[in-house]
Amino acid sequence: MFSQVLLMQLAIAAGVTVLATGLFLAPLSNQLDDQAMRRALAIAQTTAEQPQIAKDLQTTPYSVDGPVQKEAERIRKATKAEYVVIMNKDGVRWSHTDPEEIGGKVSTDPARALAGEEVMEIDEGTLGRSARGKVPLRDSDGNIIGAVSVGIAYDSVRARLIHAIPGLLAYAGGALAVGALAAWLISRRVQRQTRDLAFSDISALLAEREAMLHGIREGVVALDRTGRVRLLNDEAQRLLGIGDEAVGRSPDEALGAGRTADVLAGRVTGTDLLTVRGQRVLIANRMPTDDGGAVATLRDRTELEQLGRELDSTRGLIDALRAQDHEHANRMHTLLGLLELEMYDDAVEFVGEVVGDHRATAEQVTEKIKDPLLAALLVGKATVAAERGVALWISDRTWLPDRLIDPRGIVTVVGNLVDNALDAVGGKPHARVEVELRAEGRTAVLRVRDTGPGIPAEQRELVFTEGWSTKKPPAHGKRGIGLSLVRRLAERQGGSAAVSEAEGGGAEFVVVLPEALAGDDLEPALTVPAAPEEES
Repeated sequence: MFSQVLLMQLAIAAGVTVLATGLFLAPLSNQLDDQAMRRALAIAQTTAEQPQIAKDLQTTPYSVDGPVQKEAERIRKATKAEYVVIMNKDGVRWSHTDPEEIGGKVSTDPARALAGEEVMEIDEGTLGRSARGKVPLRDSDGNIIGAVSVGIAYDSVRARLIHAIPGLLAYAGGALAVGALAAWLISRRVQRQTRDLAFSDISALLAEREAMLHGIREGVVALDRTGRVRLLNDEAQRLLGIGDEAVGRSPDEALGAGRTADVLAGRVTGTDLLTVRGQRVLIANRMPTDDGGAVATLRDRTELEQLGRELDSTRGLIDALRAQDHEHANRMHTLLGLLELEMYDDAVEFVGEVVGDHRATAEQVTEKIKDPLLAALLVGKATVAAERGVALWISDRTWLPDRLIDPRGIVTVVGNLVDNALDAVGGKPHARVEVELRAEGRTAVLRVRDTGPGIPAEQRELVFTEGWSTKKPPAHGKRGIGLSLVRRLAERQGGSAAVSEAEGGGAEFVVVLPEALAGDDLEPALTVPAAPEEES
């Protein structure tokens, strides 16, 4: 490839040199011709202005030794013109370089000059091709009595041009040599940068790169040295929810402000950086390149994160079931003892109390929350809370009809908020978590309070940032995703998610979801009057 590039550049340099030389010589030739004709015309004008010549033309016959011939020859030799011809109105020569032509008629038509016009031309005469100037010759009264024709040999003009060509070629050769050196240097640089690959090899590599980039199941985003996106593969477009219009724009312009744009732009550094884009949990890595740009890779961790959370929930339920199994065994032993002691009435009362406690919890939830998925979630969370020694309360103000448009989304929001609250109050005396779910027209308001340590004011926005957490990461991955997903789900529906200090201490999370319920009005039969909140 090196030799091909060098030959092409040399050919281009040579072609440009020849073209530039030709473009220079063409106007130079025209310029020299014009100068010669003007010089001839000036000599003719000067000759015609001498009154003695006009007088001699009128008073003396033409002759080789006549005054007109002598004066014309003097002017010719002084100006180094090829000829100075003076003629009368009939075109008869009174002077000529060749004495034998004196008395004869001129070879070219003098009509224009005899008509009073000054003429500049290049023409063919008895002395060959020449640059000519012709002017009328006037007497003292201004009457035209003849004409003066002066010629400058055309070969002398051409000689001047030919004389200039070697210098021009020298300059052109120098320019060509400089161009050849520059071409050689550029070719060497291209050779180093392309690792001496042929054009066909480079083309094949590009085709392979395109196939590989768009075939892998990992998002790839390439940025240039100015921080603008220059390449997106198909997987990156899918994960980020953008298209080819993002190419040429900065991450902030293409994605909007947020952690994902910060990671791609390099404002957040590290490996396996966690970020959330829409409902997707992504793992990003950014690698700088030699040209000042960067390449970022994105992996979809959404399903893995969901599986991890389900695994955590499953483990919690298994622990709760194990504890319930242990408690159930204790209750059965107690019941067996009462029966062996023949304390039948006490045994009946004990069974009623055990069953009644469980029924009261389930009935309390299902009476206030009509959506089955959400009710089942809170019943399960109440069991887990009880095994952790935490009181999970459903607020008296809770009322949510079975008209949720996206029950799974609300289950995600409530599940994350309750899990965080249970973690916050775990191991503390008189631990309590209160859940309030309320419908206001088509808007759902979710409120979760706890009696934990609360969240400092300066950290209340950070808790909604992807990857930020005060808790130890679980075995399956990283924390700092739940609250971020809560806010993303709320904002996607035009709502909000915020945290503040709960009355009496602890944290209070409030999520507002507009247009979360179908229909405009609540059914009158299902409306429950608001009751005062219980003290935390």
